Amino acid sequence: MNNSETDIQSLKKLKMLAAYASIGVSITLILIKGAAAVLTGSLSVLSSMIDSLTDVLSSTIALIAVKFANKPLTEQHRYGYGKAESVSALIQSAFIAGSGGFILYDGICRFVTPRPIEQTGLGLWVMGISLVLTFALIFFQNIVVKKTKSQAISADSAHYTVDLLTNSAIILSLLVVHYLDWQWFDSLTAVLISIYLLWNAALIALKALEEITDHEIDAETKAQIVDIVTSVSGIKGYHDLRTRISGLRIFIEIHLEMDGSLSLLQAHDLSDQVENKILEKLPAAQVIVHQDPYGLHEKRLDHEINGTCSL
Repeated sequence: MNNSETDIQSLKKLKMLAAYASIGVSITLILIKGAAAVLTGSLSVLSSMIDSLTDVLSSTIALIAVKFANKPLTEQHRYGYGKAESVSALIQSAFIAGSGGFILYDGICRFVTPRPIEQTGLGLWVMGISLVLTFALIFFQNIVVKKTKSQAISADSAHYTVDLLTNSAIILSLLVVHYLDWQWFDSLTAVLISIYLLWNAALIALKALEEITDHEIDAETKAQIVDIVTSVSGIKGYHDLRTRISGLRIFIEIHLEMDGSLSLLQAHDLSDQVENKILEKLPAAQVIVHQDPYGLHEKRLDHEINGTCSL
């Protein structure tokens, strides 16, 4: 097994660890928030508990997606199963939107039919514990996302980031009710939380759809690829560079322009230099190179995209 494959296996294990950690934290939060919601009658705490329930479902989906995406390439799936993570993120966005809609409905109902909140002190303790656990999980998930670029873990982390913000808002709500007795503030907080959940769900869905529809990689990484290509002596130009992401892997296709008098072996060696330099920077990439004689006029993908003449 080469270094690139070893790195990929390590990243796969790291994604699995992050997926299991999120499920464990979610179950813990459901238990303590559920007890607090019953004892306090707080809609904000109840809304947070419901959100934690959807966290378990979405984190379980993320775990299944990560396991599926980690499967090796097969005869029928030569690009792998990486896009299972994008599908997972799309499903998670639906769960987030559903929980946001439920909380919004309940919050409006509470404005119409208010219900007093009791034992706000207990609620504050529970939400404080939730805040600490959620922050620790997000910190770990962010480390994993930076290393793996996992969309499933990224979507899960985005969900928990919302939790971090909502837990902070709920603590503020309980403090206001405890000290000022503004019972309506709890319902207002729940409505604001639900709006934020719906907005966050839309962002996650859009990002997932980008990957499913083969959106190009980020401009910074693409610029690095171009710098590598142009740094190799003997490469006179390039065209038709296109990229896409599937799970851990980045797929890169590029046409390299070389001296037309080079032998096939010399052209192949130049292509290998470019590919190896790209792999040094992006170990999980798969690079497909096509050699073209420099100055050749032909129909190109760049022409099609730019709407320019092909010759």
